Amino acid sequence: MRVLSIQSHVAYGHVGNSAAVFPLQRLGHEVWPVLTVNFSNHTGYGAWRGPLIGAEDVAAVITGIGERGAFETCDAILSGYQGSPEIADVIVDAVRQVKAANPDATYTCDPVMGNATSGCFVNPAIPPKYRSTIIPVADVLTPNQFELGFITDREALSAPSSLPDILSAVDEVRGLGPSTVLVTSVDRDGAAVDTIEMLAVTGDEAWLVTTPRLPMKANGSGDITAALFTAHLKSTGSAADALARTASSVFAVLKETLDSGERELRLIAAQDAIAAPANEFAVEQVR
Repeated sequence: MRVLSIQSHVAYGHVGNSAAVFPLQRLGHEVWPVLTVNFSNHTGYGAWRGPLIGAEDVAAVITGIGERGAFETCDAILSGYQGSPEIADVIVDAVRQVKAANPDATYTCDPVMGNATSGCFVNPAIPPKYRSTIIPVADVLTPNQFELGFITDREALSAPSSLPDILSAVDEVRGLGPSTVLVTSVDRDGAAVDTIEMLAVTGDEAWLVTTPRLPMKANGSGDITAALFTAHLKSTGSAADALARTASSVFAVLKETLDSGERELRLIAAQDAIAAPANEFAVEQVR
């Protein structure tokens, strides 16, 4: 598989493309990373250096890739943190160009906006662009539960929510365009204590996977999740299988990170679990 990945980049640590590229490569996929920012480190540290990449420059890099005739062999487009609202139009144009060259290509949008702990942490002009411009052209959407609530204007989803309410929000967002939605960081009424879940919905089916909740905050976990789910969904054609493999690898990365005592994701140390997920967590069909 060949992936055009339009995301942020950090030199130190693993978020955005710095979290997505290596796992995809470890699975044997070719990745063409296009940077929307080039920061020293992720913004969770409170201080960072480096530039936002202007929309014209991002578009120029994508145009250059297209001029090599690469779009005909591109299997998937992946986008994450955008940096500025203008990037939305660049991404939509890239999706249009790639799909014109290869109609079988799919687009995965990770709508990075915030989380239940920090709230919305991006430029306020970015979230409306997701709903109006980007989500309608996405095939796969990977919001966390907070972002799903933000997109569908359901504030209650930020707190523990019932599974029917979460599924209702997913159905609403699927009505905007995406055929498959993966909801991460699911906080569900009735879930076992000290667990966290992910929910994958496609067609008439919905699948839930439960893993232990680790006592940590991990920047970049959503980025690797979106990348792995995209890769496994393309390779297996099964949302359930993709969910099981993704949950297994992401948990292994997080556990390795927690055990190390370090702040940044331990992608290199956990690479074997990325390449060969153990699939130790059962996936339950809930619809």
